[in-house]
Amino acid sequence: QANLDVHIKMIEMAAASKVDGIIAQGLNQEVSPTIINRVLEKGIPFLTIDTDAPESKRVAYIGTDNYYAGFLAGQALLKDTEGEVKVGIITGRFDSANQKLRVEGFKDAIKGSDRVNVVAIDESQITRIQAAEKTYEMIKDYPDVNAFYGTSALDAIGIVQVLESIGMTDRVYVIGFDVLPETLQLLKEGKLEATVEQKPYEMGYDSVELMIQVLEGEKVSTYHHTMTDVVRQKDLTQTETMTPGGMKQQ
Repeated sequence: QANLDVHIKMIEMAAASKVDGIIAQGLNQEVSPTIINRVLEKGIPFLTIDTDAPESKRVAYIGTDNYYAGFLAGQALLKDTEGEVKVGIITGRFDSANQKLRVEGFKDAIKGSDRVNVVAIDESQITRIQAAEKTYEMIKDYPDVNAFYGTSALDAIGIVQVLESIGMTDRVYVIGFDVLPETLQLLKEGKLEATVEQKPYEMGYDSVELMIQVLEGEKVSTYHHTMTDVVRQKDLTQTETMTPGGMKQQ
C-alpha cells in the first residue's frame, strides 16, 4: 500500500490475527521500525521486502540494493548522453526509503561530471497522473531540462506521456524503473531510452522461501539482494516479452 496509514493498519491486523510471519515493505523510516518491532515482540517474524527498514529489528531484507540501482541509472545517463544535461527527477515519495536511495545513488553517480546537473526533484505519489503533472510543471519552470529520471514504476510512463503531448520525445532523454509491459513498449518505440530492471518475482519467491527457513528455526543472513540491471532498446531485440521476474523469454 502506498498509503502509509493503510499499510500500517494491514500490518497491525495481520499481527492481531496471529499469523505465522509477516512480509511487507518498510515504507517509512520514522514509523516502520516502531511497527515492525511491535510485531516482533508478539513473537511474529518480520521480513522486509523491496523497501528495507534497517533501523528496525526485522529478521532480514529481500530486494534490490536501491542505492546501487540508482547509481546504475546515473551511470547509464552519463554513458548515453553528451554535452550539458539538465535532469529533472520524478520520485515516487519523498518519505519512502527505497525512493530516497535511488535518488541518492543517482546523484552520487553523476556528481563527478560537470556537464550533468539535477535542476529539480518532485514526487509523483507513485501515480502516472501525478508523474505527468510534475513533469509538465518542471518543463514549464525549467524549459532547458533535457533529461528525466523516474524512480518508481509509473514515473517514466507519466513523463513520456507529457513529452509526447508536447512533441519533445526526440529531444529529451528518459530513464525509468521496472519493466512493466507499457515501459517495455516505450523502449521498443524509442520513446524511453532505458529502464532499471528489478526482479520482483525473485523478491516474492525468495521472501517466502526465507520465511519458511525462519519458521523452521534456521539462521538466515540479514541481506538478500536481488539482481539489478539497466535495459535499453537493443536489449529487447531478441525477446518478445519479459516475465514479472524480469526473466527474458525467446
